[in-house]
Amino acid sequence: METKDSNGNILNSGDSVTVIKDLKVKGSSLVIKRGKVVKNIKLTDDADEVDCRVDGSSIVLRTEFLKKV
Repeated sequence: METKDSNGNILNSGDSVTVIKDLKVKGSSLVIKRGKVVKNIKLTDDADEVDCRVDGSSIVLRTEFLKKV
């Protein structure tokens, strides 16, 4: 199973990615702004999602909104 970002680049655990769109986090008032760099992502069982930490919160992001740095 390959996990790819919005541009088709293959993502690996430990990569850094950039958010390409402002994202509202469900169940929280947190908004992840476009251009935010997220370091040290972890791959999940789903090829369309990655687990990461943003501003101290552990969340799952969809790969369609990420670009590899």
